[in-house]
Amino acid sequence: MTEPSLTPKTARGARTQERILRAAEAEFGERGYHDGSIVGITQRAGIGQGTFYLYFKSKEDVLRSLVLYTSRQLRRYLSEQVIDTKDRLEAERIGFRAFLDYIADHPNLYRIVQESQFVDAAAHRAYYDAFAEGYMAALRQAGVQHSIRDGDYEVWSWSIMGIMHFVGQRYVLWNGDKPRQEVVDAVMDLMINGMKAS
Repeated sequence: MTEPSLTPKTARGARTQERILRAAEAEFGERGYHDGSIVGITQRAGIGQGTFYLYFKSKEDVLRSLVLYTSRQLRRYLSEQVIDTKDRLEAERIGFRAFLDYIADHPNLYRIVQESQFVDAAAHRAYYDAFAEGYMAALRQAGVQHSIRDGDYEVWSWSIMGIMHFVGQRYVLWNGDKPRQEVVDAVMDLMINGMKAS
């Protein structure tokens, strides 16, 4: 993975870069990476193409930066939602509901992340690796605090992420035919009780 564009040195530059990234999110989310264009991004952002190139080298560069930006934004949002929870299972319940709500508010997220694997596989992998690292750390801490049992926290992290990914896709993006809280309750039932017959 090549290095993404440099971080702006001023607050104004950071705001402009974020505006470009949000415009790219809309452009790639609606039109896809290949049909999306720098012209479309700059029009959405209300800037000239010269300004775009002050922050990004190419369309590939802005997608790469967008995937990393999206990862940070989502992880920060979820962390804020669970910061006051009393134990890991409560954090899972609240965090999973927050994830579904976030996806509903940012429907372009899935398309952008999935298309990135064909443009920059390393950025695509980094998106998921960052989530997994944070998840593993949270599960390990919960294990130390005895709010969950010992287990293979790495495998658990990727398993939970897989559940979140596909449940979000099915019950938010494809068809919201089931109330979100019912979906969360069903997932938590699986996570807490497993599938073993009582």
